[in-house]
Amino acid sequence: MSRRALLSAALVLLLPAAARAHATSTGLARVTVEGERLRYRLTLVLDELPEEPRRLLAAAAGGDAAAAERVAEEARLRAVALVGAVPCRPGRVTVQGTGVGSGRLDVEVALRCPSTPDRLVLRDGWPGLLGEHHRTLLRLDGPGGPREAALSQEAPEATLEVGGGSGSRTPAGFFTLGLEHILSGLDHLLFLGALLLRGRRLRGLLGVITAFTLAHSLTLAAAVLGLVVVPARIVEPAIAASIVWVAVENLRGDGAPDHRWLLTFAFGLVHGFGFASALEGLALPPWRLAGALALFNLGIEAGQALVIAAALPLFLWLRRAAWERWVVRGASLAVALTGAIWFVQRIVA
Repeated sequence: MSRRALLSAALVLLLPAAARAHATSTGLARVTVEGERLRYRLTLVLDELPEEPRRLLAAAAGGDAAAAERVAEEARLRAVALVGAVPCRPGRVTVQGTGVGSGRLDVEVALRCPSTPDRLVLRDGWPGLLGEHHRTLLRLDGPGGPREAALSQEAPEATLEVGGGSGSRTPAGFFTLGLEHILSGLDHLLFLGALLLRGRRLRGLLGVITAFTLAHSLTLAAAVLGLVVVPARIVEPAIAASIVWVAVENLRGDGAPDHRWLLTFAFGLVHGFGFASALEGLALPPWRLAGALALFNLGIEAGQALVIAAALPLFLWLRRAAWERWVVRGASLAVALTGAIWFVQRIVA
């Protein structure tokens, strides 16, 4: 394969990813059971949503009557509860922000069931409005204590005990959220890929990966616990800039520079603030935050390990190829251009 063909292939494969770096939005739904009545409240982070539903929800929360009616229709369609095979009847829907400048809003639906439920089937249709990658972390509060589930387009339904039975407790929903966040976070994956492109020794690669993991774990915890606050308008362009920096560094010579682990640690701190955005906006209560943070971080590390385990053999094999230099240069150029596009998009946004 010619050098020009390699460069062209890398550009074709990587540049389309510039359309969207983060593919996942997360909602936190709380369902409260009071006899035959249910109260379903979904908290959403507006900045995570695609443009069209974000505008619609913001308009509804701002008092636009037509938008509010449209959201009410969607909510009655997408927040579904059944007792046995009989659906609970949706009633009043309200949409309101959770506070000035919070960037979050609540969609609340009142439902009435045919009888007081011992067991509820809950279906989540929000991906149809909020995008196929939307996830809902569901909490059911009833006489038997809290029950939890993670719902998505692939797994839209959960059956939960309302009474004192064992139920379906799934605290691992936050683990799944972390796993999906890293696997759908194209900017984080592209950063890791750029790091792996220039590592010649396995020991050096492991050192770089360890530095990145330690750094993003520190800032993830600090941000979610409220110890450090860095606005997304700074974090997101900085993540894109980190991708450009590493990719350009790849183009400057052969082999990874000796200081790469230190640079990776510094950029890992920035990426940790990006990871934190998935939990910060949900405003979890303190009694739930520590466990959610631990599971979420474990999910991120598991996803990162999966990606590295899948990619590392390919990169190690590439080290022995005669045309390795041109593949590394072509891929690094494509990564640098992609990161630059993201940087401009995020600065403008």
